[in-house]
Amino acid sequence: MTCARKWMAALFVFVFVLVGCQPHAVMAEPMGRQYPWHTDIPSTTFWVGEILDPNASDGSQVVSTYDSKWMANYGGCDGVVVDGVCWADARDPSNGYFPTHMTPLQNPFYLDLPFDDVNNDAAFAMRADVIPWANDPGFAGRADDRSFSYMKNRWVEIHKDGSTCFGQIQDAGPAEYDDAAYVFGADDRRPKSTRFNGAGLDVSPALNGCLGFDSLNGDQDRVDWRFVDDVDVPDGPWRRVVTLQQVVGW
Repeated sequence: MTCARKWMAALFVFVFVLVGCQPHAVMAEPMGRQYPWHTDIPSTTFWVGEILDPNASDGSQVVSTYDSKWMANYGGCDGVVVDGVCWADARDPSNGYFPTHMTPLQNPFYLDLPFDDVNNDAAFAMRADVIPWANDPGFAGRADDRSFSYMKNRWVEIHKDGSTCFGQIQDAGPAEYDDAAYVFGADDRRPKSTRFNGAGLDVSPALNGCLGFDSLNGDQDRVDWRFVDDVDVPDGPWRRVVTLQQVVGW
């Protein structure tokens, strides 16, 4: 074998091992696309392990719409357990807004938006037509694959009162699951749901602290947000642990 062929063979093995070591990661090309802003949107806070309503089909954050073992895969309650109940705790910049009572295995800077592109039939049917990155490398050709989400792990930039933070989508909601006009529209549409003061997203305790929310568990905080491609996400505490895992268990 010539030196050139040996070099190419070694390169192939390196790339195979690099890709194979993270089988659930989306190896997409950075696009740097510009996405529209959604302004003055009410936001609430949710957290891994929260039990909002034990009698509701979507009332538990032990699971997410994309991960049937979310709490286990995350590493436990994203807060503090008191008398067997998982409560959110306030975060501060001293440790990058990370939880102090546990070590997260996934990114603690997470959020949801009201478009469940895996389990909601209406959203699933339209996802390849409405999601801007559906035909990007790493995503194209997966429209009929319910084990693959276009939304999970996607980066979002959020502004509030001069603060800018970034997070990854890990769930769907609040209240609605096929609100494509709001989530992907360019006309700054209001969320379809009127519940929770018309909230258009939930953010994690880490994002709550990073953005300086007035309440840990209220519905009066308002933010501006937009999607961003990975290439446009700057260094920050949200980059310390990046979630790559795709859909689990559904």
